[in-house]
Amino acid sequence: MKKLFLFILAISTVATAQKKDITLEEIWGGEFRQDYLNSLNSMNGDFYTLLNFDRATRSTSVDKYSYKTLEKVETIVNSNDLQQLNYFDSYEFNNDETKLILGTESEPIYRHSTLAYFYVYDINSQKLELVDEAKIQEPTFSPDSKKVAYVKDNNIFIKDFTTGKTTQVTTDGKKNKIINGITDWVYEEEFAFVRAFDWSADSKNIAFIRFDETDVPEFSMDIYGNKLYPTQQVFKYPKAGENNSVVSLHIYNLGKKETTKISLGDYEYIPRLKWSNDANKLTAITLNRHQNDLNLFFIDAATFDAKPVLHETDKAYIEVTDLNFEFLKDGSFVWTSDRSGYNHIYHYAKDGKLKKQITSGNWDVTKYYGYNEKLKRIYYQSVEDGSINRTVYNIKLNGKSKTKLSEKIGTNNASFSKNLNYFINNFSDATTPLEFDLYNAKGKKLKHVKDNKNLAKKLANYNIGTKEFFTVQTGETTLNAWMIKPKNFDPNKKYPLLMFQYSGPGSQQVANRWNSSNDFWYYMLASEGYIVACVDPRGTGYKGRDFKKVTYKELGKYEVIDQIASAKIFAKEDFIDENRIGIWGWSFGGFMSSNCLLKGNDVFKMAIAVAPVTSWRFYDSIYTERYMRTPQENPSGYDDNSPINFVNQMKGKYLLIHGSGDDNVHVQNTMRMINAMIEADVPYDSEIYPDRTHGIYRGKNTRLHLYKKMTNFVRQNL
Repeated sequence: MKKLFLFILAISTVATAQKKDITLEEIWGGEFRQDYLNSLNSMNGDFYTLLNFDRATRSTSVDKYSYKTLEKVETIVNSNDLQQLNYFDSYEFNNDETKLILGTESEPIYRHSTLAYFYVYDINSQKLELVDEAKIQEPTFSPDSKKVAYVKDNNIFIKDFTTGKTTQVTTDGKKNKIINGITDWVYEEEFAFVRAFDWSADSKNIAFIRFDETDVPEFSMDIYGNKLYPTQQVFKYPKAGENNSVVSLHIYNLGKKETTKISLGDYEYIPRLKWSNDANKLTAITLNRHQNDLNLFFIDAATFDAKPVLHETDKAYIEVTDLNFEFLKDGSFVWTSDRSGYNHIYHYAKDGKLKKQITSGNWDVTKYYGYNEKLKRIYYQSVEDGSINRTVYNIKLNGKSKTKLSEKIGTNNASFSKNLNYFINNFSDATTPLEFDLYNAKGKKLKHVKDNKNLAKKLANYNIGTKEFFTVQTGETTLNAWMIKPKNFDPNKKYPLLMFQYSGPGSQQVANRWNSSNDFWYYMLASEGYIVACVDPRGTGYKGRDFKKVTYKELGKYEVIDQIASAKIFAKEDFIDENRIGIWGWSFGGFMSSNCLLKGNDVFKMAIAVAPVTSWRFYDSIYTERYMRTPQENPSGYDDNSPINFVNQMKGKYLLIHGSGDDNVHVQNTMRMINAMIEADVPYDSEIYPDRTHGIYRGKNTRLHLYKKMTNFVRQNL
């Protein structure tokens, strides 16, 4: 790299003599997994709980620990002491932490949603009571802890544990028609939440979103299973430009047993709802279909009047996440926005008037942790130490006296106590597996919690090369990148190059953090004589609004240009074999690797595409239209970057992989790509994994088989 790159960081994962090579069986057998703090939940006061599993007794327990000492204080509940259930796999406290909801026999529905049996456990009486005889979704305590609201069969129910009576709030719920209190498929996937109801602070009202899916087109998938005949999974899936669910906001009053629909004007989406600390004030966010016009409403629960208090627009799009919004005790609220060109924190009065932009600078805030009322400080995470790093800070509400709380350069994530008096910081970088340390609110390190030094010692016995972070200059654009070389790298030798990327809007793959399973695969390939590189192109995240949103209405254009340009730069290096450069990716990355092989056919000799989008016309409305508008409005943006339309440009070797049960990126994408290649008489290789979803991981040896397939393809074609 001496001719072209400014190295930011060059790091070697081991410093001792190597003994053996990594194998796929070890990677996907869990040999290199890290230790974590499982299901850490901050409690009132200076305590936290963990969900622990005892292999010897085959029991699960919720154990309470002190932030001050990190010592175990007590076991709150152990499944061995419960006659009605053998284990539980989830838990949630009520407000005063006298009761728990315990979930068992959970089964996934989609990415975030599950069905399970749920029990309420009273800590003092040690009484366990079933919420419902059937499996249900999202049971949630009322703030007064007397009731639990939940969803069953697309309807909302409330169980009163003082009387034992269950009230059915809605009655019109019907599969693939009406959903009450739970999001539909596309909301769950793209707005990343499932529970679409919320209790008021006085437990007298429940606000909920109703989804009318009647006019949303259905998608069906064959499920092959292990019986004589396959079955079908049929669900509502709005593709780009098609009908969405008609959503509406409602408030149910428990005393009157009445439901009122709230008028919010013109909108397409309600991506968030939340009661404020004031029992009479409900908040809701609405978006238009283009997702570039946002309103924050305050709704009076007594009069049902909805008042817009914050209005935000963008020439491209606005993303709604949990980072956006939190009420403070005085009724004012904190909001995040990239209106300045970078994502920053703003403070608003309770009437919606802007009081202060709290953070500022040419860097993004990446997490908002909360406001410490005692110290009068905001806690947040940002990329102020460079876009590949994460650092924890606090700052006053007036934007002054900023303090850096995390010590090391790399990826820092904080888990705060409820009152924000303490936090456990988990840190890693490319050479250091996860380590956990306890800090107080002022950033003083109090105690080491745990680390993964044993994993680091184990890896010292393996043949692992180097991971180098640097930047690539393509014209006026600077791109973050990393490269893994063989341990015995010889600059006078020519090596084949495999490029990995994801490239999706706001994403990041070039980050200074510990290895994923794929990283270990790359180290394995490096031990076989390959160089592996990754470049985050324009459109990816944490480098400001303009860098991310430049791809608006043209997904796949600038990202492909940047990957091809980077490959050409790499090809000029003396140690890269310019005739042996390949690329691979998954999902958006598969869309990208397909396009790179086609439009960069003079550079790339092979590509692997796993679960790729092959036309954005096939993908869901919320995600696709956020970045592309509709196909009716922007046909060229869809078609000019669809690999289906360019198969006649294919020259290299191509491996196409998909799970037939992918509810997210449908296997239709791969089938249409295959059909286009057949019609163009283009050779290709493919692998279909029956009934596997987008992650292609369920079932015995699935991931091992997948990576053996990809490894052999790399060996044979690169």
